[in-house]
Amino acid sequence: MKSLAILLALLGPTAAALAQPGYVQPHAPGIESKGYVWNGPDTEKTEALMHRGDPEKGKVAYEVCRGCHGADASGKNDAIYPQLAGQHVKVLIKQMVDVRAGRRDNPKMHPFIGEWAITTDDVSDMAAYLNSLPVPTTNIKGSGANATRGRTIYEKSCSNCHGDRGEGDAARFYPMVASQHYAYLLNESVQIRDGWRRNANPKMRAAIKKYSDKDLEAVSDYMSRLPPPADKAAK
Repeated sequence: MKSLAILLALLGPTAAALAQPGYVQPHAPGIESKGYVWNGPDTEKTEALMHRGDPEKGKVAYEVCRGCHGADASGKNDAIYPQLAGQHVKVLIKQMVDVRAGRRDNPKMHPFIGEWAITTDDVSDMAAYLNSLPVPTTNIKGSGANATRGRTIYEKSCSNCHGDRGEGDAARFYPMVASQHYAYLLNESVQIRDGWRRNANPKMRAAIKKYSDKDLEAVSDYMSRLPPPADKAAK
């Protein structure tokens, strides 16, 4: 037992989270459920939104996330870990709360942001901290082979919600997609189109449901190449 305690101490908050007996992610009704309402009322979400996030406290709380999302919140070149830097506070809060509640399936992430790992105020503080970070433009992009097709699809089906330049819409909880990793954008688009992302907006699913994989590759590539807003870009 003493050896286990030493090992857990060395591994830090990651092990502390995984060592909790109730770390299995809960399951809440999602888009597959009758009567599903996207971004519906949620007590914790309301509490987190009302809390005035403290970026300095959020920097401390973010320690449990650095291993996957990076010290600068730039994410990874894969389909799992998105770039979080500069993202809208409301978007970050909603997604974290959805994972905590089990509306968005992410069993790898849940142990790190479960109730035993961070508080509701921590969620708000982390969102404030991440929003304050400059957006790196070193994100991994697609091949650029179908840029024209990608732009056409984006302007027709995506810009109304995500903005002409991929800046998103904080008031409507729509994420910034500019300078996001290509693989992540593609994976989430496919998941939403095919009904696997359970906290997806039905309006988005309807907007992209007729697009092929090649179409989604093109528009994901286009979004990945959009520069972040000038006030968010890394200097």
